[in-house]
Amino acid sequence: MVHAVDKLVLPSIRLSATLAEENEITIGASKLGGLPDLPDAFEWPELNGAPMSFVAQIRLDELNQLDGASILPTSGMLWFFYDAAQESYGSDPGDRAGRQVIFVNDLSEGQLQRRPAPDGLAPEAQFKACSVAFNAEPTLPVNPGTDLPSLMWSLEEQVRYEAVYAAFPSHKASPDAKHRLLGHPDTIQDDMRGQCQLVANGVTSSDDPEAAALLADANDWLLLLQVDSDDLSGMRWANTGMIYFWIKRNDLALRHFDNVWVVLQSE
Repeated sequence: MVHAVDKLVLPSIRLSATLAEENEITIGASKLGGLPDLPDAFEWPELNGAPMSFVAQIRLDELNQLDGASILPTSGMLWFFYDAAQESYGSDPGDRAGRQVIFVNDLSEGQLQRRPAPDGLAPEAQFKACSVAFNAEPTLPVNPGTDLPSLMWSLEEQVRYEAVYAAFPSHKASPDAKHRLLGHPDTIQDDMRGQCQLVANGVTSSDDPEAAALLADANDWLLLLQVDSDDLSGMRWANTGMIYFWIKRNDLALRHFDNVWVVLQSE
């Protein structure tokens, strides 16, 4: 069992948020909530003509020493926006429009401007600005059989694994919000990779004739960013849930962030 657990560990980058005033956060620094710092040429993303919620911006050169898998871009910025009505759950092919992830590799000095929220963005869809600190944190999966299908653990070993998972620093019960880049997600419901693989390819049922072939590649999906409900920022995803931005391994390597899939889970 110990050898198998070692294979299951994935590095992640934990985000710790601190409430801050906008003028306390340098333009172009990583942040959760508040107002985004966007290039002049970029319009605030919309869904069906309505502005989306700004979730986070991540300055990638702040992560170079923490990206244990060395899979993120080493420079530039990522911006994350989500359906302000929180009706894009990731379970329907039409949910593709419910997220927007923007990547800019070359950030010239003075290129970014702090963008005021559009008039049409409801107050409850706007979040308080938080500065973030990053720390490397190893993670384990909730269901190890999905990552290692060949596992043949006894019932006793499965119980022991559940105890290891519950005591693992990244996953044990804590009042702190679990915001995370990369690694295994803190799953609230079912594993999401099969869902991402099917729905992103237009399939909504595992009984579909195309499902089996598609699901063979489900583990190609990687967690890009997980954002927890957090009283500090005022973020509340459904019933104290989380939103998860997923990307396929090859799309991440090619920097195709327009192919990200988002899932909302809650209790």
